[in-house]
Amino acid sequence: MEATVTTANNEKTWGGGHEIQPLGASYGKMMMWFFIVSDALTFSGFLAAYGFSRFKFIETWPLADEVFTHFPFMHGVSAPMYYVALMTFILIFSSVTMVLAVDAGHQLKKTKVAIYMFLTIIGGIIFVGSQAWEWKNFIKGEYGAIETVGGSLLQFVDKDGKRVALEEFAVKLPEQREALTRSKTTWFMESAETVPTYSVAEIQAGFKAHPDLLIRTEHLTEKKKKTVLSRAESEERLATAKYVVEGANLTRNEYGSKLFADFFFFITGFHGFHVISGIIINIIIFFNVLLGTYEKRRSYEMVEKVGLYWHFVDLVWVFVFTVFYLV
Repeated sequence: MEATVTTANNEKTWGGGHEIQPLGASYGKMMMWFFIVSDALTFSGFLAAYGFSRFKFIETWPLADEVFTHFPFMHGVSAPMYYVALMTFILIFSSVTMVLAVDAGHQLKKTKVAIYMFLTIIGGIIFVGSQAWEWKNFIKGEYGAIETVGGSLLQFVDKDGKRVALEEFAVKLPEQREALTRSKTTWFMESAETVPTYSVAEIQAGFKAHPDLLIRTEHLTEKKKKTVLSRAESEERLATAKYVVEGANLTRNEYGSKLFADFFFFITGFHGFHVISGIIINIIIFFNVLLGTYEKRRSYEMVEKVGLYWHFVDLVWVFVFTVFYLV
């Protein structure tokens, strides 16, 4: 039942009906716009926090070209940003198919609406799957690094400055190492950590056996390159090694500042949650289209409303992509 409120001056205010429509929009569209604006402010706050943190720790911030270098079925091939660019293209293309679905809805063409919405759903699923694959590689890591007693990160390079993975020079020492599971830790230990592939001693022994290796710190030079130490300085810094870091998590990050991983998981995960929500809503609307629900109403406004949400999700990714990968 539509509600209309009358003021003292006999002026009607909007109660969600069709007689009075602010800005020519229905109640449902206005509520979607309110949600989009509030969600945009949330993402803005997250990205602003990321920007401030990056500015504060700019000297140790990871280089995106060195972090996101993987491409499916191309193991060992450095393809910086290629797959992320492909993911972005797929998501933007899904926004195009959503526009076509909304346009077909205005023309009351049920079949075209269903086809374009199906393509939109497929694009969203591919994007989320790609993001999960990217997370897997980010968590697993590629080269490995060392964390010193002071918390600094040490990476290994050859004389040409090319990154060298731990597995390429580490040696296996005759020692027994065991993972500290919850059942095997004592009550005063803070947490149980998974044992890395190599121990600090194995990394140190392997480095000593390869005189052509050098250490690169996480600090950037004026030319936006990581600082490479001399052999003597490398041996001195490696003597202070405390942990072997493989991949990235909420505690350690082999690529650089720990805050980068924290923000990456949180912001991209939050956006991924929005994409998954959009996919679920699109699937529901898609089946309603097939059932002829909107055909009977002679209105595909629900397709248009979910389209607004999908375009918002795509637009947010453009900003996330720019902040995390390009800048």
